[in-house]
Amino acid sequence: MKTPFKIRKPYLLGAAVAAVMAFPAHAYNLHTSDAGEVNLDIEAILGTFSSQESYDVTGASVNDEGSSNWQEAYIKYGLSATRNLKQGATLYGAFNLLSSGTFGDGDAGGFTSGDERKTKVEDAYLGWRSGNMISSLGENGLEFSFGRQNLSFGDGFLINGDALNFGDALGKELNRGGAYWLAARKAFDQTAVLKIANGKGLRSDIFWIASDNKAQSETELAGINVEYSTEKGTFGAMYLKGLDVNEDFGNTHRDGQDTLSVRFQGNAGVENLFLSSEFVTQKQGDDTRKDANAWYVEAGWTFAQVPWSPSVNYRYSTFEEGFDPLFFGFNRGYGTWFQGEVASNYAGPFNSETDIHHLALKASPSETLSFGALFFDFGDTAGNGSLDGQEVDLYAEWVVNEHLIISPLLGFYTPDNAGVQIGNSDTNTYFQMIAIVPF
Repeated sequence: MKTPFKIRKPYLLGAAVAAVMAFPAHAYNLHTSDAGEVNLDIEAILGTFSSQESYDVTGASVNDEGSSNWQEAYIKYGLSATRNLKQGATLYGAFNLLSSGTFGDGDAGGFTSGDERKTKVEDAYLGWRSGNMISSLGENGLEFSFGRQNLSFGDGFLINGDALNFGDALGKELNRGGAYWLAARKAFDQTAVLKIANGKGLRSDIFWIASDNKAQSETELAGINVEYSTEKGTFGAMYLKGLDVNEDFGNTHRDGQDTLSVRFQGNAGVENLFLSSEFVTQKQGDDTRKDANAWYVEAGWTFAQVPWSPSVNYRYSTFEEGFDPLFFGFNRGYGTWFQGEVASNYAGPFNSETDIHHLALKASPSETLSFGALFFDFGDTAGNGSLDGQEVDLYAEWVVNEHLIISPLLGFYTPDNAGVQIGNSDTNTYFQMIAIVPF
């Protein structure tokens, strides 16, 4: 069996768990030869959730005042294979099904009812890597893939899979099978991706994406991502062009939308320092939304020589009124890019029309256990203050053994006014327990 990750330092545990949750990859090797290999791929994640308060973000009045208690689960299963060609080139591909469901009351935001059950094709793609065929580009310096697959670029600030998983609470047409928090389905329906110079230094991705997610208005877009990596960090830039949407489900501003971002992530040559930043400017395709900008700056320090290797990070992010966060998703751990487990999943804001101050503390007593605390302060850039509030999240990440990873989280969300919290502006006590089961 291929293990999902290898922990090299205690303070990398969170990144490892985040990688497993964002892009799980667990496989049994069925066949290996000089010609290639065939693997059986299986991943399963389960979660139980409890929220003292409920929310009505959409105005559909799906939830009642009071608590919500629910469970989510999914399992993905199928085959992946590689075929070895001349000069180290390879063909590769995968075909997977995914079964998902939400149980109990449905989520606190009213996006699922608790009755969702669905099995559907998740991954179905083919690809080719150049091996040593193009020496000027390095090993595997050219790669092309197409089909139904999960894609992420940069820090996941704009594109981190097609991971918005509504249930049937807002209508059967939007139902992707539930598992809203777990974001069970992440693959874009149609993709074509060309990767150039797949290594250090200068590299690029040229891509076309078409979503079949009606909650995303079946958006179609094309783009180019360019990165330059050095020992001090990676500089990146990305341009996205909206090509089409299904206007029956809104987001008409994405047809013709232009989005340009520049970013940096690294340590600037200073060990234990973490720096990350991105600036995005967005011109809408029609006048249903304002043109808008969004950006963030983050700095962190790991006290590697102190017991438990504690770290502290501060981030300021701002999203102007009308900014469209597109396909952001869970990337390098809690808080990226779902800022606040209650706020960003159920109550809002959802990376639009807000300023957010964020402070994160983390410590790792061992290579398999870490604890963290997150603070968020939300301010509404639209000026009405309806989504102002604060949230504190306390969590742990525990690799029990090679077949079980557990992450409990306790959150406290306090809105400045009732807003979308049904019936009151009291502090909401929220709890979730996530279990990742590598087979």
